[in-house]
This record gives sequence, C-alpha cells and structure tokens, in this order.
Amino acid sequence: MLSTERDLKRGGERFPIPSQGEVEGRLLMFEVVAVTCLQELLAKTDPHLLFRLRRKLIRNLKEKCAPLKLCADDERAAKEFALQLFSAALEAAEAEVRTGSQNPQKTR
Repeated sequence: MLSTERDLKRGGERFPIPSQGEVEGRLLMFEVVAVTCLQELLAKTDPHLLFRLRRKLIRNLKEKCAPLKLCADDERAAKEFALQLFSAALEAAEAEVRTGSQNPQKTR
C-alpha cells in the first residue's frame, strides 16, 4: 500500500491510507454483491444449498489463510467473522426477498 510513486501525485491520490469513506464504500460494495448473490441463490429450491455454501466458504477461507500462516486463534477468528458476515448477508437477502414479495411493484 505504501509507495514512493504516490509522493509525486496530487491531492488525495498521494495518501497511502484510504479514507474512511473509501473503506465504507468498498464494504458497501461487498455487502451489495453478497446480498445480491444470496438473493439469487435463495430463489433456488435446493434445501442443502446453505449448508454447502457455508462448507465451501470455510474451505475457501482455509485455502486463502494457509499462505498467511495465521496462528490458530487468528484463523478461528477469521472463520467466525466470515460466518457472521455470511449470516448477516443471508438475513439481509431474506429480508429483501420478503420485502420484494410484499411489494411486487418495486423496480430493480
């Protein structure tokens, strides 16, 4: 993230640390993508879908964390955080599906 190249740039481009707005914007983007994808998946009728998604999430997380050589506590915390994010996105997607079904005139 730090770069000497940034020193030559003007304005906010030269700051190596993103602003709170940039971080919030990126988090919002991730939330929107996750909720949108989960909405589409919830439209499917497979009863084992959520179980498979959680299992795949944990497997992918382990694969991404392995090169980082995290300690057991950090790995466990990352897993818990990922599952909390998954649950929150799932709740938001379910709420949007319910709201959308109650308001069929809503445009997307």
